[in-house]
Amino acid sequence: MSIPTNSPTAAPLRPVRTAATLIVLRDGLAGMEVLMLRRAEKEADQNSGAAVFPGGTVDPNDRALHGLCAGVDDVAASLRLAMPANGLDYYAAAVRECFEEAGLLFATGADGRLITLDGLPSAELAALRATVEAGGDAMLRLCERQGWRLAVDRLTYFSHWLTPPGMPRRFDTRFFVAVAPPAQSARPDGRETVEHLWLRPADALDPARGLRLMNVQRRILEQLATFGSALDCVEHARGLREVRLVMPRLAEGPGGRRPVNPGEPAYEEISLIDPDGQCHGRYELTPGLAMRLSSRVVRVTGRSGDLLVNSYFVGGEGGDWALIDACPGDEAHAAMLLASAPGRVRWTLALRGTVPLPGDRLAIGGCTLRVLRPADQPDSAACLLLEEEKLLFLREADQRSPLAAEGVEWLAPASGFLRRA
Repeated sequence: MSIPTNSPTAAPLRPVRTAATLIVLRDGLAGMEVLMLRRAEKEADQNSGAAVFPGGTVDPNDRALHGLCAGVDDVAASLRLAMPANGLDYYAAAVRECFEEAGLLFATGADGRLITLDGLPSAELAALRATVEAGGDAMLRLCERQGWRLAVDRLTYFSHWLTPPGMPRRFDTRFFVAVAPPAQSARPDGRETVEHLWLRPADALDPARGLRLMNVQRRILEQLATFGSALDCVEHARGLREVRLVMPRLAEGPGGRRPVNPGEPAYEEISLIDPDGQCHGRYELTPGLAMRLSSRVVRVTGRSGDLLVNSYFVGGEGGDWALIDACPGDEAHAAMLLASAPGRVRWTLALRGTVPLPGDRLAIGGCTLRVLRPADQPDSAACLLLEEEKLLFLREADQRSPLAAEGVEWLAPASGFLRRA
């Protein structure tokens, strides 16, 4: 049985582009609705054909819009986004991108009220959008000519996502929520976006709807589905004391490669063994799976009744190895362990038993295992600490009493994934 190994060299770091997205909400007859845009089908676009919220990359020219932003200055915006400076760039970019992609412009006139666009002839509105889409300082010139100010005070910071390592294009995206401006109608631009949909979040998530949803859109829609009205959602966002960065991880599994989100059982392990996104990690353990978790540790998963159980080889390349918990002990599992052994197995250790004794140290293949026995556990329950990696092999999920004293950082349980101590 082949054991996947981590590449000795890290994958080259891909550039991360900053982006802003505006989640536009309104209240419909059946509940809160969110604006979704269907992206055009394009080659080499990882979001091709997907249903997304209006948004895009932050442009250097967005900084020139600071003086036209109403109600929020850069100090306040940066503080809210937990940035040292230039947080207002994201607010301005979100407004600009929403106008470019969806035809909705969060801007106020000289009277301080949101502008009306529905009364404009379609040709005039198209010309306004084309002006902004030309890029450069076009948005600045348009607002100055019309006497408009960007209504960034209508935007509320909601979420922060970073594309997983390993993706061909990575974005550091700030998401904002806002109630749709009255007297304006969403219209896709026909190039980047080809269709617009006002949907209840639950309907957008319904497989029967057939939308192609990327991971971040799906997760945000799940959040939005918990709110009864647009105002409820905006008020919730205003009350957030902290918006934490969410960075999924890519992993393989029975259903193919997919993002793994924080909070999923495999997330912490994937972060440890595959920080560069080379897809060495797995999001599901299956019987017969042998995984190299580090240069010193190989895990083999088997089945004991209805439970998946782990055995671990500990050692080093070119040296002897120890086998921890060769359970469940049947012939098939024994054969699998034999085939998975990364080297000569000199020791077989059990986490239930009286030998070796607490405090004993075993030098194994260039590393050291130390025996621990929690005071609140029976004499038959032991833990083994791999000192070089501060990794504790334990039998019971609640064997935690030795952790603080021994500086344990990671737990290797008899069932399930590695997790932080």
